[in-house]
Amino acid sequence: MAADVSQGRDKLPLSNINVTPFVDVMLVLLVIFMVTAPIIQQGVEVNLPQAKASPVADEVEPLIVTVSQEGRVYLNDNEVTPAELRQKLQAIRNLDAQKPVYLRADRDVRYGAVIAAIGEIKGAGIEKLGMMALPLADQ
Repeated sequence: MAADVSQGRDKLPLSNINVTPFVDVMLVLLVIFMVTAPIIQQGVEVNLPQAKASPVADEVEPLIVTVSQEGRVYLNDNEVTPAELRQKLQAIRNLDAQKPVYLRADRDVRYGAVIAAIGEIKGAGIEKLGMMALPLADQ
């Protein structure tokens, strides 16, 4: 009696993977991210004052302290209290004393809020503080 070997092979499961559903899901996710990316607001919105100055070129990513129109303080887009600002800046200064720090404040913010932020920055041991502004519009 001869055994039929070909019949056993036909009943084995296929080892090919169907990638069509995977590609469909990836395309749907791509479309969703393309539509929602412009909607997501990046950073803290402030109305910067204008000044006549040239831009500063930094090789190192700076720390940006922002004071919003409501007087809220942000460190690199994360809201912090004045005490937290001082602690975080001290910790960062201990790791990298040469890291540049810039202050950007809304043009309509109270003067006292800006001075309080500068006091916390100076209290953290930061000696060099840059101020951010928009370039003057040519008239």
